[in-house]
Amino acid sequence: MGIGLQMYTLRAETATDFTGTLHKVAALGYEGVEFAGYGGLSPEQLKSLLEELQLKSIGSHVSIHDLKEKLDEIVEMNVAIGSSYVVCPFLNEEQRSEGALPDTVSVFTKASHELGKHGIRFGYHNHAFELTETIGGERLFDRLFALMEPEECVVEMDVCWVHHGGQDPLEYIRKYAGRVPLIHLKDMRTLEDGQAQTVELGQGEIDLQAVISTAGEAGAEWLIVEQDHCQNPPLQSVETSIRWLQANYIN
Repeated sequence: MGIGLQMYTLRAETATDFTGTLHKVAALGYEGVEFAGYGGLSPEQLKSLLEELQLKSIGSHVSIHDLKEKLDEIVEMNVAIGSSYVVCPFLNEEQRSEGALPDTVSVFTKASHELGKHGIRFGYHNHAFELTETIGGERLFDRLFALMEPEECVVEMDVCWVHHGGQDPLEYIRKYAGRVPLIHLKDMRTLEDGQAQTVELGQGEIDLQAVISTAGEAGAEWLIVEQDHCQNPPLQSVETSIRWLQANYIN
Protein backbone atom coordinates (compact mmCIF):
# COMPACT_ATOMS: atom_id res chain seq x y z
CA MET A 1 0.00 0.00 0.00
CA GLY A 2 1.22 3.46 -0.85
CA ILE A 3 1.36 6.29 1.68
CA GLY A 4 -0.58 9.38 0.68
CA LEU A 5 -1.88 12.63 2.11
CA GLN A 6 -5.31 14.21 1.77
CA MET A 7 -4.44 17.82 1.04
CA TYR A 8 -7.49 19.12 2.93
CA THR A 9 -5.31 18.75 6.02
CA LEU A 10 -3.13 21.57 4.67
CA ARG A 11 -5.95 23.77 3.37
CA ALA A 12 -4.64 26.90 5.13
CA GLU A 13 -1.17 26.37 3.68
CA THR A 14 -2.34 25.65 0.14
CA ALA A 15 -4.58 28.73 0.24
CA THR A 16 -1.48 30.91 0.46
CA ASP A 17 1.15 28.77 -1.33
CA PHE A 18 -0.23 25.78 -3.19
CA THR A 19 2.92 24.92 -5.12
CA GLY A 20 5.27 25.43 -2.18
CA THR A 21 3.10 23.26 0.06
CA LEU A 22 3.19 20.41 -2.45
CA HIS A 23 6.99 20.71 -2.51
CA LYS A 24 7.02 20.29 1.29
CA VAL A 25 4.68 17.29 1.15
CA ALA A 26 6.95 15.56 -1.35
CA ALA A 27 10.03 16.35 0.76
CA LEU A 28 8.41 14.69 3.78
CA GLY A 29 8.25 11.41 1.87
CA TYR A 30 4.61 11.13 0.89
CA GLU A 31 4.25 9.08 -2.28
CA GLY A 32 0.88 10.40 -3.37
CA VAL A 33 -1.66 13.11 -2.71
CA GLU A 34 -5.42 13.32 -2.77
CA PHE A 35 -6.62 16.74 -3.81
CA ALA A 36 -9.33 18.95 -2.34
CA GLY A 37 -8.92 21.75 -4.88
CA TYR A 38 -6.16 22.51 -7.36
CA GLY A 39 -4.79 25.88 -6.30
CA GLY A 40 -5.93 27.57 -9.47
CA LEU A 41 -3.50 25.56 -11.60
CA SER A 42 -4.44 24.32 -15.05
CA PRO A 43 -4.43 20.57 -15.72
CA GLU A 44 -1.15 20.94 -17.62
CA GLN A 45 0.49 22.98 -14.85
CA LEU A 46 -0.52 20.53 -12.12
CA LYS A 47 0.57 17.55 -14.21
CA SER A 48 3.98 19.16 -14.71
CA LEU A 49 4.33 19.95 -11.00
CA LEU A 50 3.47 16.41 -9.94
CA GLU A 51 5.98 15.01 -12.43
CA GLU A 52 8.65 17.39 -11.10
CA LEU A 53 7.98 16.29 -7.51
CA GLN A 54 7.51 12.61 -8.40
CA LEU A 55 4.18 12.65 -6.60
CA LYS A 56 1.28 10.47 -7.71
CA SER A 57 -2.23 11.83 -7.88
CA ILE A 58 -4.28 9.29 -5.97
CA GLY A 59 -7.37 11.25 -6.84
CA SER A 60 -9.63 14.14 -5.87
CA HIS A 61 -12.39 14.90 -3.43
CA VAL A 62 -15.24 16.51 -5.36
CA SER A 63 -18.57 17.76 -4.02
CA ILE A 64 -21.84 16.41 -5.35
CA HIS A 65 -22.58 19.91 -6.65
CA ASP A 66 -19.44 19.87 -8.79
CA LEU A 67 -20.16 16.31 -9.91
CA LYS A 68 -23.43 17.64 -11.29
CA GLU A 69 -22.32 21.01 -12.62
CA LYS A 70 -18.62 20.63 -13.49
CA LEU A 71 -18.18 16.99 -14.45
CA ASP A 72 -16.37 17.75 -17.70
CA GLU A 73 -13.82 19.90 -15.85
CA ILE A 74 -13.35 17.22 -13.20
CA VAL A 75 -12.73 14.59 -15.86
CA GLU A 76 -10.29 16.82 -17.74
CA MET A 77 -8.23 17.62 -14.64
CA ASN A 78 -8.07 14.11 -13.27
CA VAL A 79 -7.23 12.54 -16.62
CA ALA A 80 -4.41 15.05 -17.08
CA ILE A 81 -2.86 14.48 -13.65
CA GLY A 82 -3.23 10.70 -13.79
CA SER A 83 -5.72 10.22 -10.97
CA SER A 84 -7.02 6.75 -10.28
CA TYR A 85 -10.01 7.89 -8.20
CA VAL A 86 -12.53 10.68 -7.81
CA VAL A 87 -14.37 10.62 -4.50
CA CYS A 88 -17.41 12.42 -3.14
CA PRO A 89 -16.47 13.33 0.45
CA PHE A 90 -19.80 14.33 2.01
CA LEU A 91 -23.57 14.42 1.70
CA ASN A 92 -25.68 16.96 3.54
CA GLU A 93 -28.98 16.03 5.16
CA GLU A 94 -31.02 16.96 2.09
CA GLN A 95 -28.86 14.77 -0.13
CA ARG A 96 -28.94 11.67 2.05
CA SER A 97 -32.57 11.43 3.13
CA GLU A 98 -34.56 8.40 2.05
CA GLY A 99 -36.41 10.45 -0.54
CA ALA A 100 -33.29 12.13 -1.92
CA LEU A 101 -31.03 9.11 -2.04
CA PRO A 102 -32.19 7.88 -5.48
CA ASP A 103 -31.30 11.27 -6.99
CA THR A 104 -27.94 11.26 -5.22
CA VAL A 105 -27.19 7.78 -6.54
CA SER A 106 -28.19 8.92 -10.03
CA VAL A 107 -25.58 11.71 -9.89
CA PHE A 108 -22.99 9.26 -8.60
CA THR A 109 -23.78 6.72 -11.31
CA LYS A 110 -23.52 9.26 -14.13
CA ALA A 111 -20.20 10.55 -12.76
CA SER A 112 -18.92 7.01 -12.32
CA HIS A 113 -19.72 6.08 -15.91
CA GLU A 114 -18.10 9.21 -17.35
CA LEU A 115 -14.97 8.81 -15.23
CA GLY A 116 -14.87 5.11 -16.03
CA LYS A 117 -14.47 5.90 -19.73
CA HIS A 118 -11.04 7.22 -18.78
CA GLY A 119 -10.09 4.47 -16.34
CA ILE A 120 -10.90 6.52 -13.24
CA ARG A 121 -12.96 4.89 -10.52
CA PHE A 122 -15.57 6.73 -8.49
CA GLY A 123 -15.92 6.40 -4.73
CA TYR A 124 -17.54 7.76 -1.60
CA HIS A 125 -15.85 8.80 1.66
CA ASN A 126 -17.71 8.36 4.94
CA HIS A 127 -18.06 10.41 8.07
CA ALA A 128 -19.71 9.19 11.28
CA PHE A 129 -23.30 9.91 10.28
CA GLU A 130 -23.37 7.11 7.72
CA LEU A 131 -22.88 4.70 10.63
CA THR A 132 -25.39 6.30 13.01
CA GLU A 133 -28.22 7.13 10.60
CA THR A 134 -30.48 4.42 9.22
CA ILE A 135 -32.85 4.03 6.29
CA GLY A 136 -35.40 1.26 6.56
CA GLY A 137 -33.48 -0.25 9.47
CA GLU A 138 -30.23 -0.36 7.49
CA ARG A 139 -27.24 1.84 8.22
CA LEU A 140 -26.91 4.63 5.68
CA PHE A 141 -23.35 3.47 4.91
CA ASP A 142 -24.54 0.03 3.85
CA ARG A 143 -27.66 1.33 2.12
CA LEU A 144 -25.70 3.78 -0.02
CA PHE A 145 -23.17 1.22 -1.21
CA ALA A 146 -25.89 -1.39 -1.77
CA LEU A 147 -27.57 0.95 -4.25
CA MET A 148 -24.50 0.92 -6.50
CA GLU A 149 -22.50 -1.93 -7.93
CA PRO A 150 -18.92 -2.35 -6.63
CA GLU A 151 -17.54 -1.34 -10.01
CA GLU A 152 -19.66 1.84 -9.92
CA CYS A 153 -18.67 3.05 -6.47
CA VAL A 154 -15.74 2.01 -4.31
CA VAL A 155 -15.39 2.64 -0.58
CA GLU A 156 -12.94 5.19 0.72
CA MET A 157 -13.14 4.19 4.37
CA ASP A 158 -12.30 6.74 7.02
CA VAL A 159 -11.53 4.51 9.99
CA CYS A 160 -11.71 7.36 12.50
CA TRP A 161 -15.30 8.13 11.60
CA VAL A 162 -16.32 4.48 11.48
CA HIS A 163 -14.95 4.18 15.03
CA HIS A 164 -16.63 7.40 16.16
CA GLY A 165 -19.87 6.18 14.59
CA GLY A 166 -19.83 3.29 17.04
CA GLN A 167 -18.69 0.54 14.68
CA ASP A 168 -15.54 -1.55 14.42
CA PRO A 169 -13.32 -0.34 11.55
CA LEU A 170 -11.77 -3.80 11.20
CA GLU A 171 -15.19 -5.39 10.80
CA TYR A 172 -16.16 -2.83 8.18
CA ILE A 173 -12.93 -3.18 6.24
CA ARG A 174 -13.46 -6.96 6.12
CA LYS A 175 -17.11 -6.48 5.13
CA TYR A 176 -16.07 -4.43 2.11
CA ALA A 177 -12.94 -6.40 1.21
CA GLY A 178 -12.17 -6.07 -2.48
CA ARG A 179 -14.16 -2.82 -2.66
CA VAL A 180 -12.05 -0.67 -0.34
CA PRO A 181 -8.94 0.49 -2.22
CA LEU A 182 -8.54 3.68 -0.20
CA ILE A 183 -8.18 3.93 3.58
CA HIS A 184 -8.19 7.27 5.35
CA LEU A 185 -5.79 6.44 8.13
CA LYS A 186 -6.78 8.82 10.90
CA ASP A 187 -6.40 8.75 14.68
CA MET A 188 -8.66 10.36 17.27
CA ARG A 189 -9.46 10.84 20.93
CA THR A 190 -12.97 10.91 22.34
CA LEU A 191 -13.38 14.06 24.43
CA GLU A 192 -15.42 14.36 27.62
CA ASP A 193 -18.34 15.83 25.68
CA GLY A 194 -18.31 12.85 23.32
CA GLN A 195 -16.87 14.76 20.38
CA ALA A 196 -13.99 13.38 18.32
CA GLN A 197 -10.66 15.18 18.32
CA THR A 198 -8.47 14.17 15.40
CA VAL A 199 -4.81 13.72 16.36
CA GLU A 200 -1.53 12.68 14.78
CA LEU A 201 -1.12 8.98 14.04
CA GLY A 202 -0.23 6.92 17.07
CA GLN A 203 -1.49 9.49 19.57
CA GLY A 204 -5.12 8.42 19.81
CA GLU A 205 -7.36 5.46 20.49
CA ILE A 206 -7.54 3.78 17.06
CA ASP A 207 -5.70 0.46 16.72
CA LEU A 208 -3.81 1.62 13.65
CA GLN A 209 -1.58 -1.44 13.41
CA ALA A 210 -4.64 -3.68 13.18
CA VAL A 211 -6.23 -1.33 10.64
CA ILE A 212 -3.14 -1.45 8.42
CA SER A 213 -2.92 -5.22 8.60
CA THR A 214 -6.62 -5.70 7.87
CA ALA A 215 -6.57 -3.15 5.06
CA GLY A 216 -3.73 -5.00 3.36
CA GLU A 217 -5.65 -8.26 3.59
CA ALA A 218 -8.73 -6.53 2.11
CA GLY A 219 -6.81 -5.35 -0.96
CA ALA A 220 -6.38 -1.67 -0.09
CA GLU A 221 -3.99 0.23 -2.36
CA TRP A 222 -3.40 3.44 -0.41
CA LEU A 223 -3.15 4.50 3.23
CA ILE A 224 -4.09 8.18 3.15
CA VAL A 225 -3.22 10.42 6.08
CA GLU A 226 -5.82 13.05 6.92
CA GLN A 227 -6.28 15.17 10.02
CA ASP A 228 -9.44 17.27 9.98
CA HIS A 229 -8.23 19.65 12.69
CA CYS A 230 -4.65 19.85 13.93
CA GLN A 231 -3.59 20.90 17.42
CA ASN A 232 -0.11 21.68 16.08
CA PRO A 233 0.87 23.49 12.87
CA PRO A 234 -0.57 21.26 10.13
CA LEU A 235 2.75 20.69 8.35
CA GLN A 236 4.21 19.56 11.66
CA SER A 237 1.24 17.25 12.18
CA VAL A 238 1.53 15.57 8.79
CA GLU A 239 5.26 15.14 9.39
CA THR A 240 4.59 13.48 12.75
CA SER A 241 2.09 11.15 11.10
CA ILE A 242 4.35 10.06 8.26
CA ARG A 243 7.22 9.52 10.68
CA TRP A 244 4.93 7.21 12.67
CA LEU A 245 4.07 5.34 9.50
CA GLN A 246 7.70 5.07 8.47
CA ALA A 247 8.53 3.64 11.88
CA ASN A 248 5.59 1.27 12.07
CA TYR A 249 4.80 0.25 8.50
CA ILE A 250 7.09 -0.66 5.63
CA ASN A 251 5.21 -0.76 2.34
